[in-house]
Amino acid sequence: MSKTTAHKEGTATVKVIYFLSKTLADGSHPFMVRITKERKRRYVATGLSLHPNYWNEEKQEIRRSYPEQQRKKLLEDILKWERKYSEAADSLSSADERHDANAVLAHAIKERAALRRVQLLEYTDELVTGFEQAGQLGNATTYRDLRNQLSKFIRAEFGTNDVPFERVTVPFCTKWETMLRATGLKETTLSFRFRTLRAVLNKAIANGSMKLEHYPFARNAAEIHKFSIGKFDVSTTKRAISRDAVRRFEALVPETDRQRLAMDVFLFSFYCGGINFVDLAQLRWRDVKTSEEGVQRLHYERQKTGGKFSLKLLPPAAAILARYYPLTFRTRDSYLFTILDTTVHITPTQVRNRLHKILGQVNHDLKALAPLAGIDTHLTTYVARHSFATSLRKGGVATGLISEAMGHKSEAVTMVYLDSFDSDTLDSVFDHLL
Repeated sequence: MSKTTAHKEGTATVKVIYFLSKTLADGSHPFMVRITKERKRRYVATGLSLHPNYWNEEKQEIRRSYPEQQRKKLLEDILKWERKYSEAADSLSSADERHDANAVLAHAIKERAALRRVQLLEYTDELVTGFEQAGQLGNATTYRDLRNQLSKFIRAEFGTNDVPFERVTVPFCTKWETMLRATGLKETTLSFRFRTLRAVLNKAIANGSMKLEHYPFARNAAEIHKFSIGKFDVSTTKRAISRDAVRRFEALVPETDRQRLAMDVFLFSFYCGGINFVDLAQLRWRDVKTSEEGVQRLHYERQKTGGKFSLKLLPPAAAILARYYPLTFRTRDSYLFTILDTTVHITPTQVRNRLHKILGQVNHDLKALAPLAGIDTHLTTYVARHSFATSLRKGGVATGLISEAMGHKSEAVTMVYLDSFDSDTLDSVFDHLL
C-alpha cells in the first residue's frame, strides 16, 4: 500500500548514556546506546564503561580527573557509537519507511555487515591498533600475544590464516585448550588467555561484528554446555613472602649493579603499596614531594586503572631514592630509577621494549637472589605486591582498608575502599610494614 502525503516518518532519537542501572564486576557502569522511537526505547551495549569516580552526574560528563589520553579515546568511541546508530536512524527516516527502535538497531548491524565480514584475527589486530593509538601499550601487548597464539592454533587446526567468528565455538575453545596444555602452560596462564579471548568476543558482539548466538562461553551456571573459564584453578596465583623473609632479603649485599636494581625495585614496591613494575619504572622526581613538616610523599597514577595514589614514603623507601638521586636526577622530569632515560627512551615503543627487557632481567636476578636469603618462593616483582598485602593482614590491618589487597579480584573495588579513608589513616596502615 502506498503512503499518503499526510504521513512523514519521524527520525528515531539516538544517544549514548551512562547506564547507572547496571553495575559491572569491577564497580564501573556501562555506556549504552539508547534508541528512542515513538516513546519506545531499545538499549544496545557498547562494551565501554567507566568507574563512577570519574563521572560527573550533575554535568552528565566524564570528569577532567580521568587520564587525558583515555578520556579522549573514550569520547571518540562514544561518538562513533552514536554516529553509527544515528546514521541508521537517518537512513530509515529519509526512506520514509515505518520503523521502530528495533528496526534502527537491525539496520545499523546490517549496514556494518554489508561493508565487510570481519574475522577473528583481523578484528584482534584492529583492537591492538586501537590500544596502541590510545597509548594503552599493556593492553596492546596482551591482545597481540593472544593473536599470535591463536594464529598458530588456527593454522594447525584449520589450515587457514584466519577464521570467521562463527567458527569460534565450544569445540574450538576445547581444542585450543588442549593445544595450550600440551605446551606446559599453567592454569593461571590458561585462564588469562581465555579471559582475553572472551574480551575480544564481547567487544565484537557489542559492535555487531559477531552474533550473540555464536558466543561459546558460559555466562551462568545453567549454560553447562558452554566453555567455562571458571574451571581453571587460579588459587595458587597469590604468592607472598613473610615480613621476616623480606628482612632477610633486605639484608643481602648485592654483588652487581643489576642485583642492586633488582633488590631496590622489589623493596620499593613492597614499601610503596605494591606498586607494579610498569608504574614504578616510569616514576619521575616530580612525583616525589616534601611537605612543610619534611615528610616525603609519592604521587602517581596507575596506568592500568587510572587510579590515583598518594602515599607517605617510609624510611626504607626514602633511603632507596636517596641512593638513586645522584645517579638519575637532572631535572624534575628525570626518572627515579636507572631503568628509563628521558634522552634515550622517547617513543612509546622504545619505552615498552626497555621495560620488557629490564623486567626480565630484574625477575631473573630476583630468582637468583632468593635462595641467598633463605627464600624458597619463586621471587618476582609480582610477589612484592602480594607480600605487601599479606604483611598488612598479618599485622591486623582491617580487611576493608586493603580490600583483600592489591591485585586481588578487583583493583577498582580496592580503590573505592581506599577513597573512603583519609590520608592519615592510610599512612598509619603503611607503618605496619616497619
